[in-house]
Amino acid sequence: MSEDTAIDPSVPPSGTGCEECEKTDGWWLHLRRCARCGHIGCCDNSLGKHATAHYGATGHPVLRSFEPGEEWFWDYAREELYESGPALAPPESHPVDQPVPGPAGRVPPDWPRLLG
Repeated sequence: MSEDTAIDPSVPPSGTGCEECEKTDGWWLHLRRCARCGHIGCCDNSLGKHATAHYGATGHPVLRSFEPGEEWFWDYAREELYESGPALAPPESHPVDQPVPGPAGRVPPDWPRLLG
């Protein structure tokens, strides 16, 4: 994993939910954090796939899971998974009481069918 330009450990996350989904009252399955700028986007199993879209728009290649208890990183440029990496500015995940999928109150009851 190339840390010199792909990761800025001093940048905090942009929020506790997917930036784009929040703007449209959308919902997500899992959250990912850009290791360079802190952008929080939804995973590729979510309808929006906003974390991957962020990579496409910015070229920021490395993301980290923003799920509680997960420390893995994904490098889009190298298509490599890393079980761990450098510590990033807190918080390390969305709030533990935030449901998955989330956020509370916006997830449709038939969400598994929608993602299927």
